[in-house]
Amino acid sequence: MTALVLLGAVVMGAVIALSGAPRSLILAALLAALPVGPLVGCFMWLDRYEPEPRSLLVGALLWGAFVATAAALLFQGIGLAGGATDAQSMSFLAPVTEEATKGAFLVLLLWWRRHELDGILDGIVYAGMVGIGFAFTENILYLAAAYNGTDGLGPGGTEALTGTFVIRCLLSPFAHPLFTAFIGIGVGLAVTSRSSAVRFLAPLGGYVLAVIAHSLWNSSTLGGTDNFFAVYGTMMLPAFLGLIAFAIYRRRSEKGMMAAALDDASRRGLLPATDIPWLVDLRARRHARQYARRSGGPPAERAMREYQAAAIELAYLHHRYLRGTAPHDFAERGQEHVVALNAVRPYISFPGQVVPTR
Repeated sequence: MTALVLLGAVVMGAVIALSGAPRSLILAALLAALPVGPLVGCFMWLDRYEPEPRSLLVGALLWGAFVATAAALLFQGIGLAGGATDAQSMSFLAPVTEEATKGAFLVLLLWWRRHELDGILDGIVYAGMVGIGFAFTENILYLAAAYNGTDGLGPGGTEALTGTFVIRCLLSPFAHPLFTAFIGIGVGLAVTSRSSAVRFLAPLGGYVLAVIAHSLWNSSTLGGTDNFFAVYGTMMLPAFLGLIAFAIYRRRSEKGMMAAALDDASRRGLLPATDIPWLVDLRARRHARQYARRSGGPPAERAMREYQAAAIELAYLHHRYLRGTAPHDFAERGQEHVVALNAVRPYISFPGQVVPTR
C-alpha cells in the first residue's frame, strides 16, 4: 500500500504540476483543502465508539488522494483512447473506474485487515476517508482548470473559480464520500454476515449503487444548471441526509451492542460487571479519564485509556462471537485483550471506587 501511495503521489504530482501555473495551483489547493477538515471531523465523530487505527485512516485518505485518482485517470485515458466521448466518460466511464479504484481500499482491508472491520459503521468511516482524499485531489484539478480557463466552460478567472468552488467545495463536498459509502456499507454487511452469498454480494451491490449514484450526479452536470439543481435537490441531498441519519442510528446502536457483549463477557469472568457503565457511554468514558488524571496524573490517565481501548476491542470481538461471525483468530485476539485488561485493571479506578496502590 505504501508503494502504491508513493507511486500515485508521483503520478498525481506530475498531473497537477502540468495543470496550470504554480500560483493558480497553490490557490486551488488551498481552496480544495477547506472542506477537508470539517468532513474528516464528521467521520471521526462517527468513529468515536471504537476508534479505528489512525494509520489506517490516514492510509485511506492517501489512497483516495493519490492511488485512486491516478488509477482512475489511467483507466479513463484508456477508455478515451478507445473511442469514448467526453459525455460517455463523465456519465459512465468515470463512475465505474473511480468507484472501483476507491473501493479497492476497502477490498484490501477485507483481505489483510479484516479484524479492523467490525461492521457497517467502520465501512462507512473508511469509505468516507477515501472519498475525502479523492475529492481533495480532484477539486485541485477542477479549480485550477476553472481559473485558467482550460475547462472549456469559459475564459476562466476569479468568477469561474468562485462558481466551481461553490458547487464542488460548498454545495457538494460530500459527493465522493457519499458514493463510496455505499461500498463501505456493503463491506460492513459482508463482515457481519454468516451467509457466504451475502459476504460476496453485499460489497458488489454496494459498488453497483455507488456507480449508479455517481453516474446520476455526473450526468446532472451535463444538462445545465437547472438539471444539476433538480438532481441535487431531489436525489443527492436527500440521499446524503438519509446516509447521515443511518450513520447516526448505527452509532447510537453501538452503545447497546457493547453493553450486551460486555455483559456476556463479564458473566464469563473476563471483566468486572461494575466497569461496564463506564465503558459503553462516551461521556462516562471521558469522565473516567478526567477522574484518573485528577487522582493519579498522566500515568493514571494513560492506564485508563489502555483499559478502555482493550475493553472496547473485546466488546466488538465478543459481539461477533455471539453473532457467529468471529474471525478465525478469535481466541488468540480475545486472549490478548483479556491479558491487557488484567494487566492494567489493578492500577485504575472509576469514580466512586477506591484508588488502588501498588
